[in-house]
Amino acid sequence: MKTIRQNFTIRARPEEVFQAIINPLTIELWSGYPAQMEAREGFEFSMFDGSISGRNLKIIPDRRLVQQWYFGDVPEQSVVTIDLIPFKNRTKVELEHTNVPDEVYEEFEEGWRKYYWGAVIEYFK
Repeated sequence: MKTIRQNFTIRARPEEVFQAIINPLTIELWSGYPAQMEAREGFEFSMFDGSISGRNLKIIPDRRLVQQWYFGDVPEQSVVTIDLIPFKNRTKVELEHTNVPDEVYEEFEEGWRKYYWGAVIEYFK
């Protein structure tokens, strides 16, 4: 099991970035796929046409999103923590994704960088 850590700066305020990653209509705009998502702890979500699914563990609006991602019979929970930090009129994003199975590590590292955050960054351009 591995951990992915990534940092990005997005040209939007934290509240705008938060809405982009928690509002299902906005997720569909930047991802191109329908999403099932609610800003509610315990909500079981699905994104990218079901390729990503899990449960919201902790939500601090405009600041932090913690999710469990499902990977079948993985012995430890795979946990995603996204922190949104105000920086001038932008947002610094700190991502940590723990307990990523070795066999999907490279795919998920690229997926976060290119398809998730790359799409969110492009959405705000």
